[in-house]
Amino acid sequence: MDLNQPTTPQTSSPVYAPASAAPGMFGTKIPSTVAFVVAVLLFFMPFIDIKCNGTSLQTVSGFQLATGFKMKNSSNSNSFLDDVKTDEVDKGITKATTKTDDKDPNLYAMVGLGLGVLGLLLSFTNAKAAIGGAMVTGIAAAGALIGMMLDVKKNIKSSIPGTGGNSSTDDDPTGISKGLDKIGQEMNDKLNITVDFTPWFYIAVIAFLAAAFFCYKRMSASKT
Repeated sequence: MDLNQPTTPQTSSPVYAPASAAPGMFGTKIPSTVAFVVAVLLFFMPFIDIKCNGTSLQTVSGFQLATGFKMKNSSNSNSFLDDVKTDEVDKGITKATTKTDDKDPNLYAMVGLGLGVLGLLLSFTNAKAAIGGAMVTGIAAAGALIGMMLDVKKNIKSSIPGTGGNSSTDDDPTGISKGLDKIGQEMNDKLNITVDFTPWFYIAVIAFLAAAFFCYKRMSASKT
């Protein structure tokens, strides 16, 4: 054996590092972005349905609630539906005239829509702080819609005569307010004005909560 024969250097086998696992669908921006888009677009669907004796009189979209809308002249027994001003009371007979048909924007609806748009913009970014902000805005937007529902129901209840809107107090010793309560309550009982929230409203609330959940899953996926 020739000891002077050059030996070939042994080459070490290459070491392959395992590829990092690709993030799943929840680790991308798609679910949260789609959820925010759906929630914002739902504002253009009817959120409330105004009914009289079970018959639909007018539907109002979330966008109209957030920006203001013109009420159809359908009833004068509820100040939420028609702002009325009693200008004559004569032997138990009231005369009411419509003051305005334009309804002011609902603050909670405006906040909900604004937070929804903000959350949508934040969901497009990859920064963790922005994703966290989108999660917070999704929860806050859902809370604003729930606040809007409670606010509308409160306004309706307080504007119906006989339920606290008009009551006889020491400032009214003549009892006229009590008479108005009775007459107004009878009118409301005959008209049976109701405002129902449509399924689109509840879907919008769920969409905002889903967007917040997807943002949370996206943040959790980015940590691994």
